[in-house]
Amino acid sequence: MDRIDAMKVFIATLDEGSLAGAGRRLGRSPAAVSRAIAFLEEHTGTALLHRTTRTIKLSEAGERYAVACRRILIDLEEADLLIAHERSAPRGLLTITAPVAAGEDFLRPMLDDFIARFPAVSVRLQMLDRPVSLIDEGIDVALRIAHLSDSTLIAIPVGEVRRVVAASPRYLAKHPRIGQPADLAQHQIISMTHFGLDSWSFPTSGGSTIPQVVQFAPRFIVNTVRAAVASAVDGHGLTRLFSYHVAKEVKDKTLQIVLPDSEHAPLPVHLLTPHGRLSVPKVRAFVDFATPRLRRHFKQSQLDSTA
Repeated sequence: MDRIDAMKVFIATLDEGSLAGAGRRLGRSPAAVSRAIAFLEEHTGTALLHRTTRTIKLSEAGERYAVACRRILIDLEEADLLIAHERSAPRGLLTITAPVAAGEDFLRPMLDDFIARFPAVSVRLQMLDRPVSLIDEGIDVALRIAHLSDSTLIAIPVGEVRRVVAASPRYLAKHPRIGQPADLAQHQIISMTHFGLDSWSFPTSGGSTIPQVVQFAPRFIVNTVRAAVASAVDGHGLTRLFSYHVAKEVKDKTLQIVLPDSEHAPLPVHLLTPHGRLSVPKVRAFVDFATPRLRRHFKQSQLDSTA
């Protein structure tokens, strides 16, 4: 059996989460998929997967082997495309990751248009509110909102966002005035895990070198942006989100920004791709397609800091 082909089967099994899923994706029977993985396990002399009737789980050795397989398959794909001079023919499966709200609200509609323009490209969009290793998880392109530290990736800037505190005008009219971050402790808070469950930090002020941290007991804890926005719009408290999450509501005047002078510096937004991937036609096509559209979106989503 061809080892490279067996590696493709192995990675497809991980991506699909089952032997049957890999078989459907590759047009093979579950038995053929199982034989390919058994071949790799015999070749490496170790179990790569722990299998039950319903689930598969990587062994410790399998985790390391999967990372190496992804790198090998990516390198082979790039080499094949370069030799075949197919730079102008985007094709194949493109894997993209983005935060959940960004993926649902504007990246998914953009990808519908991209797929229509490039019929030979298929897209897998993974919406995850957690850090992702592009190489280890086989990601072609990521939309990331953060200061970057990984120099092994190519970063294309597409905008910036602010971390804002917002509430409905109805809520603000019925509760004590908010003039400084400490005032938030007197208010009802709608919190999310990645924006702070029981405290929010703010920049230093008054010559101090210590950031301001406001502790609170949240009245409502949610795990999605849409739930936090909806609860705030309905007048149930203040929430903290990225500016693009609430841009429509602020413009519609159903939410109002508070403490604009106490915000942290904006966070940059980038498209990230591993070095070498821009030479792959499907990746280059998507980056060229998405970059101007994302820049336009984030520019339109900017909020007046005096709102």
